[in-house]
Amino acid sequence: MKITTRVLSVLTLFLLTACGGNSSSTDDAPPPVVAAPSAATLVFPEDNTECNEGVISETDETKSAVTFQWNASENTDTYEVNLRNINTNTTTKTNSSSEGATITIDRGTPYEWFVISKANGTNETASSAKAKFYNQGPGIENYAPFPAEAINPARGSTIASAATVNLQWATSDIDDDIVGYAVFFGTETDPTTEIGTTEESNLNTAIASGETYYWRIVTTDSQNNTSTSEIFEFAVE
Repeated sequence: MKITTRVLSVLTLFLLTACGGNSSSTDDAPPPVVAAPSAATLVFPEDNTECNEGVISETDETKSAVTFQWNASENTDTYEVNLRNINTNTTTKTNSSSEGATITIDRGTPYEWFVISKANGTNETASSAKAKFYNQGPGIENYAPFPAEAINPARGSTIASAATVNLQWATSDIDDDIVGYAVFFGTETDPTTEIGTTEESNLNTAIASGETYYWRIVTTDSQNNTSTSEIFEFAVE
């Protein structure tokens, strides 16, 4: 009996070891590789345009429903539409499983939008280019320029020590009637000192080593419509 019991114990241990070996082999198998999504291409609304395809709300004439559209991107399961109201600098996000999303937005208001592509099984994402547009409003015959964007120095950058810097910016206007820019610049986080006006999209100004500077641009068109940029900053070595 003792011999039989020992034999059974050995056989049981062998079977348990064998089963355990098979389980370990399965657990060690690498997970499948999920390809990262590619960036989508925006279709509508187009960049620097007046969007007049929205459906005006029956309950609130200050709003309209706009269908945003983009081309499908590879290896993508869902899309996230990021929409920024340029006047208020507030952002909304809308998810979609197709190449479009209808969003109700304010009329007579400038917006910026882009799409983030996402794929199940990976945290990697891809962002489309950004586009700006005006959602057409009642009675508007001339639109204010889009706010300027910093080109040089790049926002948040540190530049080499120098006596002067050439501030450069870019902007656009649906009506193409920009007449000038006012430049506010200084070491205060909310610059209120106007250092000059220009019809060009650049201006030289003096700087000092070891300082951090803040600046913004007020753009004016022929109808005296204005737009104010965000505050940009840079440091000097």
